[in-house]
Amino acid sequence: MDNKQLIKINLPGGVASAGDFYEMLIIAQNAGAKQVRFGNRQQMYFEIEETQLEDLEFDMLSAGIDHEVNQDTYPNITSSYIADGIFNQENWLKEGVYKDIFDLFDYQPELKINLVDSNQTFASFFTGNLNFISSPVSNYWYLYIRFPKTNILYCWPVLVYSDDIPAIGKAIQQVIFANKKLFYDQVEINPDKLYQLVTAGYQFVIQEIDQPLIIPEFQLPYYEGFNKQGNKYWLGIYRRHELFDIEFLKEICNLCMQTRVGQLYFSPWKSLLIKNIEAKHRPLWGNLLNKYRVNIRHASNELNWQVEDLCNPCLELKQQLVSEFEEADLRTYGLSFAIKRSPKSGIYGSIMIRARMPDEFEIVHTRDFNHNTREFVIYKQGVAKADLSRHLTALCDMFYEQQINNLSPLPVSKTNTEIKSPDQKTVHQCKSCFTIYDELYGDIFNNIEPGMPFENLSYYECPTCGAEKENFAELMYQAD
Repeated sequence: MDNKQLIKINLPGGVASAGDFYEMLIIAQNAGAKQVRFGNRQQMYFEIEETQLEDLEFDMLSAGIDHEVNQDTYPNITSSYIADGIFNQENWLKEGVYKDIFDLFDYQPELKINLVDSNQTFASFFTGNLNFISSPVSNYWYLYIRFPKTNILYCWPVLVYSDDIPAIGKAIQQVIFANKKLFYDQVEINPDKLYQLVTAGYQFVIQEIDQPLIIPEFQLPYYEGFNKQGNKYWLGIYRRHELFDIEFLKEICNLCMQTRVGQLYFSPWKSLLIKNIEAKHRPLWGNLLNKYRVNIRHASNELNWQVEDLCNPCLELKQQLVSEFEEADLRTYGLSFAIKRSPKSGIYGSIMIRARMPDEFEIVHTRDFNHNTREFVIYKQGVAKADLSRHLTALCDMFYEQQINNLSPLPVSKTNTEIKSPDQKTVHQCKSCFTIYDELYGDIFNNIEPGMPFENLSYYECPTCGAEKENFAELMYQAD
C-alpha cells in the first residue's frame, strides 16, 4: 500500500533566499525525502512516508513555513522576477518593485495570480486567474482576469498601481467567491458587473489605459548553463527527469551563502537559476556540477516543453517525442509544446498535445503560434502515440512556412468556409475554451462511447470548462 504524502511549498514569485531554501531542504530531508521537484507555478514538491508526517508538520510550524499536504488550495503567486536582468529589456520593473509587492500580501490567494513583465516571454502572460502585466507607465499594470474554471478573459478597464496589487487581488477574490453563480465556473459572465462590485466597495489608485497591451513575439531564451550577466554570470540548471537531489541543492545553497549570492530562482519551466555569480567563483560552481555529474547543455528542443506537474505519463511522452525530434534534427525555435492529460490543468503552449482517449491524442495550436495568446485551432484528432512525432513535424513545417511567407493561419471555422471539401469533417467546439467534441472518439471524461453523434446527446458538459451543450458550435477541420 502506497502511503506517500505529497508536500507542496509555494515559493512566492519563484524566488527564495539561499538560507530559507536550505531550511526547507533540511526539513524535507529529515522527513526522509531524497529529491524534490519544481512545478509550473514555481512551487516545490516532495514526497514522504505517512509515518513522517507528524514530525514534518511540527518542523514546518516551528520554522514558519506554509505548506500543503496532498492539496493545492492555495496556488503559488508566479512572476517573471526570474527574468529580471537576464531575459528582459530595460524598464521600470526591477527587483525592488517585485519585492515590495510580495511583502504586501497578507493572505494566501486562492486564485492564481501572475505578475509578469510585458518585455519578456520566459514567464507566461495569461496562465493565472489574475494576470498583472506591466504597462509602459511606471508602477502601473494591466490586469487581465481569466475567470475561474473558464477561458473567459477580461481586461480591467484601468491600470492598477503596484502597491494595490495584493489588495485588489484580495477584493476580486472575495467578490468572485461570494458570487460564484455570476463569476465562477459559468458559461456566460458579465465582467463589467465584477468591476462594478469591486470598485463600489474599495478605493484604489488608478491610471487610464491610453494604449493597449502589446504581446511580444514569443522567443524562449536558452535558460541553461553558464551565461554572461554584465561582468558576472548566471547559471541555469535543468533536469531531464525533473528531480533534483536534496544533497545537491543543499550544496548549492551553501555555495550561494559562501559567495554572497543571496537568492535562488525557480522557473515556470521547472528549472533552477542562480544569478550574480562572480567570475572568480565560476570554477567553484563548475566543480559542484562535476561532483554531482550534472549536465548543463541540453538541446533547445528539449527545453521548450511544459508538462503537467507530477505526471509520469506526460514526462515519458515528452522524452519519447524529444528523442524523435533529435533523431529528425527538427527545428522548434519560436515554438513551445505542452502535454495535457487532465482537462483542467493550467499548462499552456503554442502547440498542445491533449489526451482524449488512452493512447490517442489531439493536436491543437494557438491561432498565431504565440505561446502567450489564447485562441486554439484544431490540427489533428485521433492521433496514435506512435504517429505524434510525424504530425508534430508537419505542424512545425507549417509554422515555418507561415513565417517565411508572412501568412496568417488558415481559417478553420464554418463561418469562414464556404464549401465543405470531401476531406473535411465536422466536429463541435466549445466557444469558451475551444475543446473539441468529435463523435468518432466520444468523450472519455464524460463516459460517452465513440460513435455518439453530438446531436443525440440530451445533455452534455464540456470536460474542460463545464460549459453546456448550447455553448458548442460546429467546426470543420481537415481530416486525415
